[in-house]
Amino acid sequence: MQKLTRIITLSVALTVVSGCSYVGVYKRDIPQGNLITQEMVSQLQPGMTQEQVTYVMGRPLLEAPFDSSEWDYVYRVDKAYEGVEQRRVTLTFDNAGRLVNIEQEGDLSSDLPISTDGSMGPAVEGADPLDTLPSQRTPTPETAPEPQPIITGE
Repeated sequence: MQKLTRIITLSVALTVVSGCSYVGVYKRDIPQGNLITQEMVSQLQPGMTQEQVTYVMGRPLLEAPFDSSEWDYVYRVDKAYEGVEQRRVTLTFDNAGRLVNIEQEGDLSSDLPISTDGSMGPAVEGADPLDTLPSQRTPTPETAPEPQPIITGE
């Protein structure tokens, strides 16, 4: 009887103690904004037009609606367990639309936390997205189902 009481007490104690543990939830990195690299910024030169800058950097994330002389490119990564990393490049243009100033915030030289998940592939290996799905194909006379007779209640 003492052995059974001891086993029950130990089981209850282990259950209570295991309820106090915290396993945690799955978090993933959340990238937002324009992807900014040091290579992109190093291609920028004073005197470039807005079209040339757009070709190198893409459209800005933030553009003042009444003053197009300042463009802001922001890239922010909310890392799951490490905090937030933010990079910002502010480009200033003169009245003629030429680049006159480049301001950088954040470390553009560090590696970007971009993950390419190799497990995400096509739904069907080797499938061509332009092919029709089997359910969308028109049946041929050989594969067409037999028509069923219509039974009416008399």
